[in-house]
Amino acid sequence: MSDGGWDGRVVPGGASLVRVLDDAEIRKASVGPMDNDAYLVTCRRSGAQLLVDAPTDPDRLLALVREGSPSARLDVVVVTHQHGDHLGAVASVIAVTGARLAAGAPDADAVSRLGGHPVDTRLQHGDRLAVGHLVLDVVALRGHTPGSVALALTEPDDASAPGAVPGRVHLFTGDSLFPGGVGSTQGDPQRFAQLLGDVTSRVFERYRDDTWVYPGHGDDTSLGEQRPSLPAWAARGW
Repeated sequence: MSDGGWDGRVVPGGASLVRVLDDAEIRKASVGPMDNDAYLVTCRRSGAQLLVDAPTDPDRLLALVREGSPSARLDVVVVTHQHGDHLGAVASVIAVTGARLAAGAPDADAVSRLGGHPVDTRLQHGDRLAVGHLVLDVVALRGHTPGSVALALTEPDDASAPGAVPGRVHLFTGDSLFPGGVGSTQGDPQRFAQLLGDVTSRVFERYRDDTWVYPGHGDDTSLGEQRPSLPAWAARGW
């Protein structure tokens, strides 16, 4: 899919994508052998920055941070879930930037242990995370891991930047929602039911079809593209 020149496609070692909105800039880069996506959200008014996941290749991630801030300002790293391919560069990135670390509360101990840095902020469903003048809503999506979280950034109602859409949500989903389905629950019917239930009630029933989905690996999608497939996902059980 494509939107205003942003097609959501990046490759390891390749250039970042950049989306400029009224209040925020969003950058996407891919790192490592598993095509892990990392996202940098920059508050255009204050310069504050948030990094969504720090998978591997700290030099590339620090270069991404500097694309948004030449001084390498980074206020917070949010790890979307406890799996090691999403947090291998946490300690290195924080050592350079001094950013605080946030993760879903049920995953926080594992993130601290595997990431080599204590989690400073334990996120709960319904929390709101301030990054400068930006506010992102925390959406817990249980099932892929117990503490998986998504982050939702909503464009202002008076958005007028080129390519902006008033009230549109930009949703960073980690490994909980992809083009074509929810994240892996390793064949566990209970975990799958919980994840599909959370994704349905907390994402699809809450946000509009034009919500842009930024997953933890691979290409982007939108809720409108995926919504018709919800019954098929439920029927197949994964």
